[in-house]
Amino acid sequence: MTDYVNISTPIGEMVLISDGTSLCGAYFIGGKYFPSLPEGGNSKNNLLGQAARELELYFAGKLRVFTVPLRPAGGTPFQQRVWAGIAEISYGRLLSYGALAAKLNTGARAVGSATGRNPLSIFVPCHRVVGHDGAITGYGGGLDRKRFLLALEGITITEDMCLER
Repeated sequence: MTDYVNISTPIGEMVLISDGTSLCGAYFIGGKYFPSLPEGGNSKNNLLGQAARELELYFAGKLRVFTVPLRPAGGTPFQQRVWAGIAEISYGRLLSYGALAAKLNTGARAVGSATGRNPLSIFVPCHRVVGHDGAITGYGGGLDRKRFLLALEGITITEDMCLER
């Protein structure tokens, strides 16, 4: 069974999706890979309530680590590996696509493609993955949202930034 709820955030409306045991999706409405949703939904699902509360605390600057159980919906085994790698990036830190690719023994473009398909926006913090020079690129929710999330976490991008040396 799939339950979902619409929530408001400071950067737009989102849909949170749960299978009853884990949060499986967190999408900005109108985002590039927004899924088709079944009729109904159940906003009383405890996991959806927990996820919504944690997002509220995150946006208020009071939460740095999410505790809601996560199980990204779909994805190939490779995409799942990339998402697991992204999940390890700590609050307030950045990692380049190339550095993540090196950790996973693959190419940066493949990592970028998998990152773009991340079904758990913010919870699996793909906003913390940037170009090798700190360039703000590739966010399914839009680059303005990515910039907002990085600023919320206290990350300042500078022109002379280089994450790969």
